[in-house]
Amino acid sequence: MADVEMPQLGETVTEGTITKWFKAVGEEVAQDEVLFEVSTDKVDSEVPSPAAGFLAEILVPEGETVDVGTRLAVLSDGPPSGDGAAPAEEAPADAPPAEPAADPETVAEAQAESDEPSTAETSEATAPESATTAPAERAPEPTAPTAPEAPAAAGDATDAPSGPPKLLSPLVRRLIEDHGLDAAAITGTGIGGRITRGDVEAVIDAQRGSAPPARPAAAGAPAPAPAAAPPVRTGSPRDDRVEKLNHIRVRTGEHMVRSKATSPHVLTAVEVDFESVERVRRSHGPAFKEAEGFSLTYLPFISRAVVDAIEEFPYLNAAVGDGELVVHGRVNLAYAVDLDFQGLLAPVVHDAEAKRLTALAREIHDLAARARSKQLSADDIADGTFTITNPGKYGTMMQFPVINQPQVAILSTDGISRKPVVVTDANGDEAIAIHSVGILALAWDHRAFDGAYVAAFLDRLREIIQTRDWVAEL
Repeated sequence: MADVEMPQLGETVTEGTITKWFKAVGEEVAQDEVLFEVSTDKVDSEVPSPAAGFLAEILVPEGETVDVGTRLAVLSDGPPSGDGAAPAEEAPADAPPAEPAADPETVAEAQAESDEPSTAETSEATAPESATTAPAERAPEPTAPTAPEAPAAAGDATDAPSGPPKLLSPLVRRLIEDHGLDAAAITGTGIGGRITRGDVEAVIDAQRGSAPPARPAAAGAPAPAPAAAPPVRTGSPRDDRVEKLNHIRVRTGEHMVRSKATSPHVLTAVEVDFESVERVRRSHGPAFKEAEGFSLTYLPFISRAVVDAIEEFPYLNAAVGDGELVVHGRVNLAYAVDLDFQGLLAPVVHDAEAKRLTALAREIHDLAARARSKQLSADDIADGTFTITNPGKYGTMMQFPVINQPQVAILSTDGISRKPVVVTDANGDEAIAIHSVGILALAWDHRAFDGAYVAAFLDRLREIIQTRDWVAEL
C-alpha cells in the first residue's frame, strides 16, 4: 500500500485544488504515470504517481482544495476484489414499494423550472427519476394533453377563452407578453402539453415571415412612398448561463486587484521601427525554422533588447520592499502565456542576461509549449523580475497591462504592421518608406521611479531594437 499526497509545488504554495483524476478506483497505474491534475495559485500541474499499483481509494474528489501534504488517494499492490467498485447495498426484504410517478402537472412544473439556468441540473435529474420509478405511468403525449386535476396557482397560468389554463415558465411567459401573443393559440410540445420556449419562438418566426397584404391606393391618389424595412432580429432572446470561474481565473483576479491596490500604475509608450528586425526575419527566418522547428518571432529580439536596456537602467529590474527598492542582480524574464483564453501563466526564462537571441528564442518557445500542455514545474514560474506580455499577434494598438507583483514594471509588445515612415539617408535627405512599426507600452510602479527614468529606458530600448546588428546575434 502507498499513499498519494498533495505535493509541494513551490516554496510559497500551501494548498492545491484537485482539478482532475486521470484514473478511476480499481484501475492500474504505473510509476511516474500521470495520476491527477492539481491547480495552485502559481501553476497547474499534472502530477505523476509516486508508485506502481492499483488505485484503491480516492480520498479527495475533484474540485476540493486541501493543504500540502494531505492524503489524496491510496494505491494497493494488487487489484481490488471484483471490478473495483463498491458493492451495492442490498434493499431490505420489507422495503416499501416505490413511490408512484409524479402527475403530469408536477412534472410540468419541474420541467418549466429548467428554463432558469440555476435549476437546470436539478430539473434534468428529477425528470429521469420520475420516469424510471414507474414507466407505465408516463406523462401524456404532447399531442393529447390532459387537463390538470386542480387549477394552477395564481400567476402560473394564462387565462384562455377555451381549454384549460397552461403552465408557463417565467421565460416563456415573458416571451409571450413581449410579443403580444395569445398563449391559448400556441400548441405546446412539452411534457403534458406545456408551452416551451421553442414553441413560442416558432410562432414569432412564423409571424415575421408573413407580412399583411398592402392596401390598394385610392384612384388618383399618389402612390405612397415605400416604407423602410423593419430591422431584422438575427436571433431570439437567450437564457443567461452561469459558468464558474476556473482556479487560474480566480487567482489571477485576486492578484490583479491586489496589484492595482498596491502599485500606483502609470503607462508610458513609444513607437518603434522594427524594419531592421523584419529584414533579419525575412532573410534568416526560413533557415531558422528549418533548424529549430519553430518560427523566429519578434519576441526574442525585444527580449534581448530589454536585457541590455536593463543593464543601463537597473531600477526596472527591481521590487519595492518596506521603504526600500530591491534591485535584482539577475534578469529573470517572465512571459504572460495565454491558456486558450482560460487564464494566464507567466513562466520565467532565468538568467536572461547570459543568453543571446537564439537561446532566448528556444526557451521562450519551450516554456510557452509546456505552459499550454500543463507541464510546467513550480521552478518554471518562480523568481521573475520583469514581465513581458505579447498581445500583438491580435493586432492590438496599445495595451495597459497590470504589474505582476512584486515587480515594478511590465512591458506590452503590441501589434507590428507595415506603415509609411520618414527615413533619412546618409546625406540627410528625407524620404517616405514602408517599414514595420509597432508600439511598446510599459506599465510601471510610480513608487520605484519617475517618468523621466522610464522615458529614458524606453528610448534606449527603441534604439537597441532599431540599430543593433541582429545578424551577428544569429
